[in-house]
Amino acid sequence: MLSLLGFGMIATFLFLVISKRLSVVVAFIFVAILFGIIGGFSADMGDMMMKGILKVAPTAIMIVFAILYFGLMIDVGLFDPMISRILNIVKGDPLKVVMATAVITMLVGLDGDGSSTFLITVSALLPLYTKLGMNRLILACVISLSAGVMNMIPWGGPLVRAAASLQLEVSDLFNPLIPAMAAGLMWTLFSAYLLGKREKARLGTIHLKGSSMAFAEQLSVHGTPGKPPRLFWFNALLTLCLMTLLVVDILPIPILFAIAFAIALFVNFPHPKEQQERILSHANSFVMVSTLVFAAGIFTGVFTETKMMDAMANTIVSLTPEWLGSHLPLVVAITSLPLSFVFSPDAYYFGILPVISHTAANFGVDPVEIGRAALLGHSTTGFPLSPLVPATFILIGLVEVDFGEHQKFLFKWAFGTTIVMTITAILTNAISL
Repeated sequence: MLSLLGFGMIATFLFLVISKRLSVVVAFIFVAILFGIIGGFSADMGDMMMKGILKVAPTAIMIVFAILYFGLMIDVGLFDPMISRILNIVKGDPLKVVMATAVITMLVGLDGDGSSTFLITVSALLPLYTKLGMNRLILACVISLSAGVMNMIPWGGPLVRAAASLQLEVSDLFNPLIPAMAAGLMWTLFSAYLLGKREKARLGTIHLKGSSMAFAEQLSVHGTPGKPPRLFWFNALLTLCLMTLLVVDILPIPILFAIAFAIALFVNFPHPKEQQERILSHANSFVMVSTLVFAAGIFTGVFTETKMMDAMANTIVSLTPEWLGSHLPLVVAITSLPLSFVFSPDAYYFGILPVISHTAANFGVDPVEIGRAALLGHSTTGFPLSPLVPATFILIGLVEVDFGEHQKFLFKWAFGTTIVMTITAILTNAISL
């Protein structure tokens, strides 16, 4: 009963969002309340929702200060030289712009954090897409593909979760997947080429008048009040230090962003009135995205605390036919992306993966292959699609595209990434057929 209720809850949410019957925030809350009542959990639903909110609170706090920080960096012109160099290279060519988007995202994605990758790349590239009149869905798609594959790095969340869940060494999971990851990056570049070629056919090469720096000064989503040249290197050094500390993990990410924002705001705008104006100028961005995250917390709180998620996991395992046992690595690889729509990363890696791994062991399949197979889809190519991953809403909130449209546009390209990486993993014996 709980399993059916859980599948019904996910299906209802996806239908309402993709069909645009309700906004994501309203759908999260309404569906959680509806299925909580149907399941007979109305008395405990408040506590369940609060537990969900508390779990996502650090993410929401990080989003607020991260958006404020990078919004401030845009205001003071930190990304202008970078945009100028891109303009000098692309020369108004949409194909080159899309290819550059893929490469920049791969480089930024080395920090291992999807949220910060989205924040940095969108902040740098959205003004260029806006200036050239390019499709923002392509921006969201290419960033998602690049960040998804880069999410497989050893210090990224998915691989760490899989290693901890299956009690395996990180190197045992990652090293055999290096060829598959390389293939995924090549597929991403190929996809970017196709999308860029299509966009170039639609728009043609756009001839930008004036110097690149002149256009860089114009390219700001929030408006540029004027960059003090003398503070450029200070802001660049502060941002570099912030990125380094994020990787080193000395302090929690929300705290790092809060401290960095406070320093940047005080140094760049020392007067309290100016500081307040800068915060208010970016209020729409962080209010919308953080609201989505808290609403997702309400949804996942009910979904998890009612044990619907556990029941669904058990149902999936029990329905696995006997003859499929030896082919479970392939099955896990192919299904891991679609399952990202249903299970959050923690639920998948700590709830479902150990059960599937244990089942596979009974068929003579090494558990490490199940871990590798899971990494080929769930939380890598799947995480920018999942309604259960807060980082997804950071991306669509910054790019300002509809969630349902983003899913429909991205899915075929993301699934293509999973297929390419899975084939490569089989050919290199990372997983068995």
